[in-house]
Amino acid sequence: MPQLAPSSLCVLRLSAIGDVCHAVSAVQAIQRHYPTAKITWIVGKIEAQMLQGLQGVELIVFDKSQGWRAFQALRKQLKGRRFDVLLHMQLALRANLAAGCIPADRKIGFARQRSKELHSWFVSDHIDSEQGFHVLDGFRDFTRAIGVPDTPPQWDMPISDDDLQWAGSILPQSNQPVLVISPAASKAERNWLAERYAAVADYAAERGFQVVISGGPSTLEKELSASIESYAKHSMINLTGQTSLKQLLALLKRASVVLAPDSGPAHIAVTQNTPVIGLYAHSNPKRTGPYLYQDYVVEVYAANAEKQYGKPVSELPWGARIKGDELMSHISVAQVTEMLEKVIVQEGILLPESIPS
Repeated sequence: MPQLAPSSLCVLRLSAIGDVCHAVSAVQAIQRHYPTAKITWIVGKIEAQMLQGLQGVELIVFDKSQGWRAFQALRKQLKGRRFDVLLHMQLALRANLAAGCIPADRKIGFARQRSKELHSWFVSDHIDSEQGFHVLDGFRDFTRAIGVPDTPPQWDMPISDDDLQWAGSILPQSNQPVLVISPAASKAERNWLAERYAAVADYAAERGFQVVISGGPSTLEKELSASIESYAKHSMINLTGQTSLKQLLALLKRASVVLAPDSGPAHIAVTQNTPVIGLYAHSNPKRTGPYLYQDYVVEVYAANAEKQYGKPVSELPWGARIKGDELMSHISVAQVTEMLEKVIVQEGILLPESIPS
């Protein structure tokens, strides 16, 4: 039986940056298939900064820093409203409790076998057909559940002319290619070594790239970026702590290639169709890697997971992570520079005939 087009639809995905990027592709697939549907997205405060201006989507900010008042505020904002469908795209307890504040005729959640943190209590239907391993494919399961056919993921992220002009003023005015290194993940154990980032930065500079470091305003990120600079022989542009999320979008749009661990900026770059060299040790890149650029991942996850679990990755449960503060050190500089050469060739990146002084 064909699906009836929903007239009103709510998406619940609060965080994090990378997952929200994946969810954008699902939301915009819904918009293409159901162009008259009114879409509301309940999203976290930081993530909303990136989504501001998303065409045809009403954003309602859920500020987790407010504690229980955030749930009260959500109820108040939705008072008197009711959606045809809620797509409950997050398993965390906070999101599950938020789902209880959203009036909807039908509430669709993840497959029953993946349910946790009381997820099943707050949905009426479970996804019954999982057809992908990657987190983004998990969100496509939701769109399929409401009759949206699978299409290659696309993103139309809102970036203002001012932010694009800002990026243009920071980056070279010539055709010099740009390598953006976004070195920090949300957890320190996922960060590569500063001296190895610096070695890759020097290699790229000697191949003709302008190297840029980006990152957030946290002390950890600033210290990591400063350490990379101290090890490097060539100068670079350090923008750590100096960009908004919109400016970061513009910066990654202008980049030729991005080097990053398992982090939000890697997925932001994917939304701009910018090639990403992803560095992975703790989580399966087939689940959380840069969606369009899986072939450019440098990973030591598979070998270490087999050691820790005593079985091949193919037999591990979805979401299996491995522990160890030293795991990222198993990735060598040579592996990353070799991958950079592969990206240069496959993406047709034009390098200067001479090395900039």
